[in-house]
Amino acid sequence: MTPAQIIPLDGPLHHVQGIDIERETLWVSSVDKERRTGHLYAIALPAGKIQQQTEVQDGPRYHPGGLSLDGEDLWLPVAEYRRASTTQIQRRDKRTLRLLQSFQVADHIGCIAAAPNKLYGGNWDSLDIYEWSKKGATSNKRTNTTGTRYQDMKFAANRLIAAGLRSKTQGAVDFLDPNSLDLRRRIDLGVTDRGTVFTNEGMAVKGNMLYLLPEDDPSRLFVFKLD
Repeated sequence: MTPAQIIPLDGPLHHVQGIDIERETLWVSSVDKERRTGHLYAIALPAGKIQQQTEVQDGPRYHPGGLSLDGEDLWLPVAEYRRASTTQIQRRDKRTLRLLQSFQVADHIGCIAAAPNKLYGGNWDSLDIYEWSKKGATSNKRTNTTGTRYQDMKFAANRLIAAGLRSKTQGAVDFLDPNSLDLRRRIDLGVTDRGTVFTNEGMAVKGNMLYLLPEDDPSRLFVFKLD
């Protein structure tokens, strides 16, 4: 696939993680490992300028992951920077980025997707997929059998859409049945002209448009048109 558009983003954005998009606003989560801080940005498109930003770390938890827009809210996992650790799942106001609610999970959650009545989340490399109520009760935990190490995921058109890595030079966007986690469709993707796998980090889908943010500073948003 060839990008229909490439949008440079102003920074610094540190080590980018997750994204979501609505009209002319792009939300980006990132981690600054050196300073042990997590960040959430609202960025104006197509200018790529930062409109708002806030730090999101919570004690030892400073690694935000793939995020998900949910009406007026954003859901964001903020985890310790290690496997099998702990995560604070945060609900934030999409306009002000203010923290509204949170609950803790006894695992490193690297990405989250908001469905109408529940949340889905993948742990480190998405070896397991969790389900929670929006009040924080765990309702399910299943093994991811696709072989794709998901970094960001969304719920759209009754599908769980997840993007991640399959090798050092190959990535994929997988369309999953949310009830069984069976693979319904896969889009294979390679690397950018900088050698970074397109699905290395952030992913969002709106209608027939796919948005990917794989690279750290200077970050570029890649826009693809889906068949």
